[in-house]
Amino acid sequence: MKLTLPKLVRAPAPIRIGVFLVVLLLLWVPIAVPLYQVIEDSNTVSIVTLVILYAEFLLLVNFWGRWVYRQPNLLQRYGLEFSYRMGLEVLAGLALGIASLFALFAVQRVFGWVIWQPPSIAFWRLVVEGLLVSLGIGFAEELFFRGWLLDELQRDYRPQVVLWVNATIFALVHGLRPQFPALLLLGLTLVLAKRACGDVGGRLPSSSQPAPQHNLPANSFRGRLGLPMGLHAGLVWSYYIVNVGKLVEYAPHVPEWLTGFDRNPLAGAIGVLFLGILAFGMILYAERRVKTTLL
Repeated sequence: MKLTLPKLVRAPAPIRIGVFLVVLLLLWVPIAVPLYQVIEDSNTVSIVTLVILYAEFLLLVNFWGRWVYRQPNLLQRYGLEFSYRMGLEVLAGLALGIASLFALFAVQRVFGWVIWQPPSIAFWRLVVEGLLVSLGIGFAEELFFRGWLLDELQRDYRPQVVLWVNATIFALVHGLRPQFPALLLLGLTLVLAKRACGDVGGRLPSSSQPAPQHNLPANSFRGRLGLPMGLHAGLVWSYYIVNVGKLVEYAPHVPEWLTGFDRNPLAGAIGVLFLGILAFGMILYAERRVKTTLL
């Protein structure tokens, strides 16, 4: 059976998500494969192909909104807006992410599990490079997972189902054992962070004027991406500074299951505990903001 655009908009979320990803890969692979043959440096070709992939993602989202959902401002629906309020939320997320990760290492230092070291390269370089990398990752991943993917899921499922499915997919994409529990908690936290910056209800801006069946369910959440983008970037930024700068040395007598396998705090019990605390705090904050139960 031919899957036309009118049929696609009425298809279940897994079908729509699958079609979108297949089209994205069909656009990207013919460009990426020759580049991998031409560019010898692996880091350079990875950066170039990822930039191309994300540019094609943004173009496809624009097409998706105009021709599938008849919603030309789909990025706004995802929660991407350039406003003073969202800027403050990005800064708040950055501060929270940095404070959380450095608090994690500070606790480990108190117990004698890590030893602080001088940076292996210039500290200003760590800060600048880490900021650029983290902002890029925070923007790209949050627009994909908490923007496009979350919106597709919200069109079909209840908020609690959307929360857990989105967080599980996020964790699976980033890896399984041993960091899966921490990544699942992080995914939950980032969805809650978005919901904390919005309103309950599926209404869209009047300028979009979509067909009635395109609206979100009445108990869905619309929120901005500023806080999750900032929080995600803050965690990546602080981890980049610590890891690339080799700022900590792990005590040899402490087991890796506690502090994290391969120097990754997300792959240890202490990281899971801290992300659990962060997730619980975000639940309380989000429920206070939207005045409804989120789990």
